[in-house]
Amino acid sequence: MITIFKTLPDGLTVVDHIVPGSWVHVVDPDRAEIDRMQEECGIPDTFISASLDVDALARIDQEQDMMLITFLMPHVYSDDPSEVPYSTTPLGIILTTECLFTISKIPPPFLSDLTKRHAKELATAKRHRLVLLLFLAIAQSYLLYLRHLENQMDIIQRKVQISLQNKELLELLRYQKSLIYFLTSLESNDLMMKRVQRNHLFEMYPDDLNLLEDVLTTNAQASNMTKISSDILSQMMDAYASIISNNVNAVMKILAVATIILSIPTVIASVYGMNVPLPGQESGWAFGSIIGLSLVIVVLVGVIFWKRHRL
Repeated sequence: MITIFKTLPDGLTVVDHIVPGSWVHVVDPDRAEIDRMQEECGIPDTFISASLDVDALARIDQEQDMMLITFLMPHVYSDDPSEVPYSTTPLGIILTTECLFTISKIPPPFLSDLTKRHAKELATAKRHRLVLLLFLAIAQSYLLYLRHLENQMDIIQRKVQISLQNKELLELLRYQKSLIYFLTSLESNDLMMKRVQRNHLFEMYPDDLNLLEDVLTTNAQASNMTKISSDILSQMMDAYASIISNNVNAVMKILAVATIILSIPTVIASVYGMNVPLPGQESGWAFGSIIGLSLVIVVLVGVIFWKRHRL
């Protein structure tokens, strides 16, 4: 799907044709849309395929008068309990002499927020500033997803404290994988942006340089949050594994004590159930006496276990 944005006097507007100063946003293009980009704007096929490669890393490529910047953005990967909840995917940003292209396999989740939050300063003709605003929107989206991750992990942590199963630990492991994907992508994005800053790959005015500093700061903040969350989660998983083991041991201890206590009347009943002469078998109180003796012994054993903190 191709959407063409153009900043007009009344604001950001969707237009029908690719014109100079426009922003062409492409999501999961089919063959006809790829041919259109190549025929109308001469976009290299390698740039398009790199933007759609889900395993791509953040990088910068230049070919003739065009530049490809691959930036990694977060997204919801799956709601399936057996899958990783969040992952990252590349967003290809292609700068031509007249237009800016953004190409991705999935719709960027930050796009609507970008057009609302930066509506006044979003000018499609200012291609370099638009690139920096895209960087900033992606860095901020990492912070948003990290907050969601923390909220979900808090919910799971409360479940783990009373759980005797591995289900919650497996859920935490899924979020651990998401944090690893986030951290790897953030570090890759950081290296790419520092290269832009260091090598002055495109023209930037003082305001643009300040905006790039804001992007680097936001990206570093997201990276630090990811590292902290990952470290805390790793320690908690180890701790909760021990908690689950202790909970199981406590249950087994109770079952063991119960087995010992219940075995006492079983032994007494087994002895008096043998077909041989036994003391007191002719008494009318034999059954009641045996039951009473069993109960007394059970109570005594239970008190002993309780005093020794076995129950």
